[in-house]
Amino acid sequence: MAQTLAYRVETHRLAAPFRISGYVFEASELVVVELSDGRHGGRGEASGVYYLGDEAPQIVEQLEANRAAIEACSNREELRKILPAGGARNAVDCALWELEANRTGIAAYRLAGIEAPRPLVTTFTLGADEPSTMAEGARNHAQAQAIKIKLTGSFELDVERVRAVREARPDVWLGVDANQGFDIRVLPALAQAMTRQNVSLIEQPLARGREADLDGFESPIPIAADESVLSLADVPGLVGRFQVVNIKLDKCGGLTEALLMAEEARRLGLGVMVGNMVGTSLAMAPAFILGQLCDYVDLDGPTFLKEDRIPGVEYKDGRIWCPDEVWGTPSAVLAA
Repeated sequence: MAQTLAYRVETHRLAAPFRISGYVFEASELVVVELSDGRHGGRGEASGVYYLGDEAPQIVEQLEANRAAIEACSNREELRKILPAGGARNAVDCALWELEANRTGIAAYRLAGIEAPRPLVTTFTLGADEPSTMAEGARNHAQAQAIKIKLTGSFELDVERVRAVREARPDVWLGVDANQGFDIRVLPALAQAMTRQNVSLIEQPLARGREADLDGFESPIPIAADESVLSLADVPGLVGRFQVVNIKLDKCGGLTEALLMAEEARRLGLGVMVGNMVGTSLAMAPAFILGQLCDYVDLDGPTFLKEDRIPGVEYKDGRIWCPDEVWGTPSAVLAA
């Protein structure tokens, strides 16, 4: 069944600047897609992948260039042939999921094979800063059960950052995200230092394209691929190098491909993680469905914004919960 495509670009300010290795975020520019068949509607949100040059202007360009094919697209599998992995396909794919949920009266999570979703423990991320500031941030996340620390590639300072957070929160699960900040020569020392601080996951320590450097490296801590894995085609190449795959809908092009990636990762013996670019609850909701199948969940994007959408996902006792009225159910479309 054909549908009409509409979209808008939104700028959402962050509550405070957020620093990672090589980048500082002060706002998130998002593209919201709406599909309508005249009776039913569906929505999706994307911010794209900044380090690939996939941002709002490029997303809009792809949407316009493929408008006719998108409006004639009959299913999500066909969409995977129309648009490449990335933000544009993510927004359209998620809109198609909600459109189908509204047409059939079946919630998107049930369409994805999830009978009854549950609240998920999510990491809360600390941007790279002075160790004392990050320790204070950890204490302010009093209800967090899991914290992820952004590193910058400055070895001694990064170790101090992790040590300060661990001292502030000796009870919490800790992961670190290097965002490609290190090279293989430093990785053994980093892994040992993180082991001493009871860190449970090291995310993307090496640059994308340097995956082969991990051949033969035996880490005492699981290593997760983020920038090194964009779509389903990248998953097999992780085996023997990474232990976990971080799936983000903006990278892979939507919930449809994300579910395929999770299935393939499991088949290959890899752990599965769901992550997010900074976005609103409209982006977290479909990722929450994927999170039901994951070992690690990192869906704290809206907590960085000055204002989230209403209704929005809920954070309580270190967990994320997505009420039906946010996205993916007929009641969600009515609430919007």
